[in-house]
Amino acid sequence: MNEDKVLGKKVGYCSKYNPDLLVFVPRKEKRDEIGITSLPFIGFDLWNQYEISYLDYNGKPVVRIATLIYNANTDNIVESKSLKLYFNSFNMTHIKSDDELKKIIEDDLKKGLNDPYLQIVIYNINEKFLFSNEPKYRNIDNYDINTNIYQVDNNLLKKIEGNNEQMLCSDLLKSNCLVTKQPDWGSVYISIIPNGYMIDEISLLKYIISFRQHNEFHEQCIERIFNDLNNLLNPKYLSVFGKYVRRGGIDINPYREKYDTGVYNKMKNSIFYRGSRQ
Repeated sequence: MNEDKVLGKKVGYCSKYNPDLLVFVPRKEKRDEIGITSLPFIGFDLWNQYEISYLDYNGKPVVRIATLIYNANTDNIVESKSLKLYFNSFNMTHIKSDDELKKIIEDDLKKGLNDPYLQIVIYNINEKFLFSNEPKYRNIDNYDINTNIYQVDNNLLKKIEGNNEQMLCSDLLKSNCLVTKQPDWGSVYISIIPNGYMIDEISLLKYIISFRQHNEFHEQCIERIFNDLNNLLNPKYLSVFGKYVRRGGIDINPYREKYDTGVYNKMKNSIFYRGSRQ
């Protein structure tokens, strides 16, 4: 594993294929901090890479977009800047076809992720994107609230008695990169089937806003939200889907779900492939 992290450092671009640019970061340290010792969820991390180009064997540039999805139970995540540098290393590399490119990427990522469920899809730049406005979810951002808490605080979360299914979303999720402290903007989609207790929606909104000056990677923020809700409510079913704004040509969209083994069938749906917040 390459431990020379590139995130937050000045690094020159390499325009010839170089798999050694990839850096993999262990999940364990942050999960220990959150209080996750055994995984209470299944899920995946979905990355859309918008800046891919290579040369065909005639020297003509080819421009593509890729989506990659890997399992939430992998020991590592791939560091975002290293992935960007890795994809840019194809810029002056001759490759026969999209299928060959896909095979190269799969082989390189599997070495650091060790994930048999790893999925990679290569798209033509001219293909129409299939974004979803999530019509089933109700946005909670219009509540008139007063708050001054901008460091994450799970004590803000309050439960109420009830058994009505809740499908709630907010576009006010904002945190900062753990390393660079640059802002990460996102939307969060939460689905709950209660086990006697529902989440108080105003308290949930205040909690989401409390991430505003919090420093953590995308995956860790979503796992923290999942863990805090799961511990408070102990619901029959819970899913948390973070859809983040593209930065550096990449968006990262973590999905965590409790006790639904059908999650990988859902991964085939276009909402999960391209449902990032743009």
